[in-house]
Amino acid sequence: MNAELFESVDNYIGELLGHEDEVLKSAGRSVKDTTMPGANVSANQGKFLQVLARSCNARKILEIGTLGGYSTIWLGRVLPLDGHLITLELEQSNAEIAHRNIIKAGLDPIVDIRIGKALELLPAIEAEEIGPFDMIFIDADKPPYTEYFEWALKLSRPGTIIVADNVIREGKVLDTKATDEKVKGVQRLNKMLAENKQVTATIIQTVGSKYHDGMVIAVVN
Repeated sequence: MNAELFESVDNYIGELLGHEDEVLKSAGRSVKDTTMPGANVSANQGKFLQVLARSCNARKILEIGTLGGYSTIWLGRVLPLDGHLITLELEQSNAEIAHRNIIKAGLDPIVDIRIGKALELLPAIEAEEIGPFDMIFIDADKPPYTEYFEWALKLSRPGTIIVADNVIREGKVLDTKATDEKVKGVQRLNKMLAENKQVTATIIQTVGSKYHDGMVIAVVN
């Protein structure tokens, strides 16, 4: 078993079930112009998020971390015409790229991009009483992942699906002496989940074109 095989299987699945139309392909290519080139989810992961959103009949989705809007499009396409997706992005330049992609996808009527630090934007969302959200996807800076998850719980309801990406980091989470702040951030989240009684949660390892990583999948009790 090796990375080449994992990527080949990823491509096989993608050709069968993770089809990208030109809008998604264009959004994927545009990520190279963001502050984190290549950091978007894969096509198969985007389809997986879409399946989860459909499984909970999502009408309201919150995304923490927009980047180029690639995952936003996968998620937004599940929503009904009166649905609502709020996505939070720190960088103005990334938000502008995402906005163009979202317009191309025809999703701008239901997608609201908010720019700034997520931990400052989330209290405002709570104050606006927009929630509860049916699905929340966390894919942003890793050190405050625990705080993002705690905010996700505040903005959820029983049955809300919460997903957090990049929580295995090529197995580096096993290093109890890790000094990388990203690794330490997801270690802290994973440990918190093991003790959290508000959700039923697990972590799924992922391999493929995005190497070896993993996603938290949690359902609010």
